[in-house]
Amino acid sequence: MSDVKIPEGYKQTEVGVIPEDWDSIKVQDVCDFIVPGRNKPQKFDGDIPWITTPDLIDGRAVFFSRSGLKISKEVAKTVGSKIVPAGSVIMSCVGELGLVAIAGVNIVINQQLHAFLPSKKIDNYFLMYALKDQESYFHGAATKTALPYLNKDNCNATPLPLPSIQEQTAIATALSDVDNLIQSLEKLIAKKEAIKTGTMQQLLTGKTRLPEFATHDDGSPKGFKQTELGRIPEDWEVSSLGDLSVQIKSGKNIKDKSGIYPLYGSTGQIGKCKIPSYNQEAILVARVGANAGRVNFVDGKYGVSDNTIIINTNSDNSIQFIKSWLVQKDLNTLVFGSGQPLITGTQLKNLLILSPSKNEQTAIATTLSDMDAEIQTLQQRLAKTKDIKQGMMQQLLTGKVRLAY
Repeated sequence: MSDVKIPEGYKQTEVGVIPEDWDSIKVQDVCDFIVPGRNKPQKFDGDIPWITTPDLIDGRAVFFSRSGLKISKEVAKTVGSKIVPAGSVIMSCVGELGLVAIAGVNIVINQQLHAFLPSKKIDNYFLMYALKDQESYFHGAATKTALPYLNKDNCNATPLPLPSIQEQTAIATALSDVDNLIQSLEKLIAKKEAIKTGTMQQLLTGKTRLPEFATHDDGSPKGFKQTELGRIPEDWEVSSLGDLSVQIKSGKNIKDKSGIYPLYGSTGQIGKCKIPSYNQEAILVARVGANAGRVNFVDGKYGVSDNTIIINTNSDNSIQFIKSWLVQKDLNTLVFGSGQPLITGTQLKNLLILSPSKNEQTAIATTLSDMDAEIQTLQQRLAKTKDIKQGMMQQLLTGKVRLAY
């Protein structure tokens, strides 16, 4: 079998095929290393964030501890911890290996993290991205225990490609720009989701009315009335979910899961079935287990397992409105039982719901659906951007694509 041909201008190294003008080095060649303290402080009253693995957001700067824990320089000395200076690269080395971040401020780390102090030979952001690209090395070098562990020697021996500092900076800048776009999309999605949650609470309770339903024929604003569910619009009713539905019952115990039709359970689609039990729109509510109270919507031909309740609304109501109402109601609050959490069909039948006219239900459901569609589009763009970044890392960190600098 012939050897793989190395492209002209490239060479084979420990880190793979890289450009001839790049070096293959180990982390210890370009970084100092800080050993974390071995004892957890007993006193947290300083101004230096105490950082643990959950504080790391992969590929981001760390400015604070999510737990809010901070210690002083004096306490750090007593537990053998050294201050990790801002700009250092932090990496998780116990359990979930290879999460990396930049220290945005001076911090102290616990035993599950390692800190690299880059020399002038390596850009700290380039180091962060290069470490992210060494997942296979980390898993190969780690201890084969319940919680895999990378020791100091493993970390220092991590192989890395090393272009010139100018090219490192260009690569890091390109990847950071994509990371910034990813962060912007994540923030926008979070904002849109918060707006949708607020809109749901307002529209589904009648506190805010869509313009076409807010006034009488003479233009005067519609009023409110007091009910067992509190103050609601004067032209809305309080109804039980049972009154709005033609069916609320558990699914079936389906043993044959070798078919072509979706089979739904408490966590969503759990497999496929040979013979569909239903062929219509329906609301599914997880009946038992950790997901009890979870709401899903299905349509078409499908089966439903016996750990899930299926709800079919009557023709006088919008099924999407009822689904949204159940989501914002948070059915998990109805769950009972400590050993095996449970919610029953009887509970759901007796659940009181606010019900406007079907036209208003449909208009509300459409408004919320439009918001969902916008969020879904942003989520798809986010996923695509993450894929683009992954491709860029594979190309730029191996030198397959070179940047002008």
